[in-house]
Amino acid sequence: MFIGTYEHTIDDKSRLTLPARFREALGDGVVLARGIDGNGAVYPRETWKVTVEDRMSALDPLSGEARQLRRFFFAGAGEADIDGSGRVLVPAWLVEHAGLERVVVVAGNYDHLELWNPTTWEKHVTAVEGSVEHAAERLAAHGS
Repeated sequence: MFIGTYEHTIDDKSRLTLPARFREALGDGVVLARGIDGNGAVYPRETWKVTVEDRMSALDPLSGEARQLRRFFFAGAGEADIDGSGRVLVPAWLVEHAGLERVVVVAGNYDHLELWNPTTWEKHVTAVEGSVEHAAERLAAHGS
């Protein structure tokens, strides 16, 4: 499980050092992807398969929304290895999508990590803190 929030830096070669506590879980490589909320996502390969691939394959390919969703996820993703120092190469397209700069917030999100621009992260956290109570109430009312 990925929990916690950390600040790390992207070096001049566009490599990001991932938090040491997560490296074992990410050991055999990752899938880097565009996040829905204007962030980046780092999935262990097996989690990507279960969370994204399997769910996307169940969508009707004749549905326009399904095709758009598949394009968003699959065209905006790539496999990567983690080097011996715990670094992963962050592709330019992901840096651009998430607005990443030198300092990156690495946030745990249960089964994957998220990469955020610090300013965007703070805005996101502020917005969530203002609505999380209502979301929890709605989910509780639905038995989820």
